[in-house]
Amino acid sequence: MKCPFCGYLESRVVDSRPADEGERIRRRRECLSCLKRFTTYEMVETLPIIVVKKDKSREPFERNKLLNGLLRACEKRPVSLDALEHIVDEIESELLNSLEREVTSLKIGELTMEKLKMVDEIAYVRFASVYRQFADVNSFMEEITRLLHER
Repeated sequence: MKCPFCGYLESRVVDSRPADEGERIRRRRECLSCLKRFTTYEMVETLPIIVVKKDKSREPFERNKLLNGLLRACEKRPVSLDALEHIVDEIESELLNSLEREVTSLKIGELTMEKLKMVDEIAYVRFASVYRQFADVNSFMEEITRLLHER
């Protein structure tokens, strides 16, 4: 690690400890040339997930966008914010652990509906109605009938 004071390339680690709930490691270092101390942070480098939308445009995955969609679907429902954040964490983890760097919005939507169905069926139908672009009441009824048959 290059010393920020003298530019020397060698230093020794004096102290290491976890930071940010284990997401990063904080290291106190001492320059072997000028003996001044400085702090560095080490964290895992992740590649961004690119979402391929229906119109073939691409944009980076944004967990807040997914969380906002879930919040709208769960409006006035007995679903905690923790439960929704857990869903988003699971989906993001699945996407990061897959070997694919590009994922379709279709796949994200299906994963979301699968997880939301286990938490709240009304929120699931609401999310599905927007995601699958239900055209009429019959579309709603078909989804509700499918949901009832799965029970």
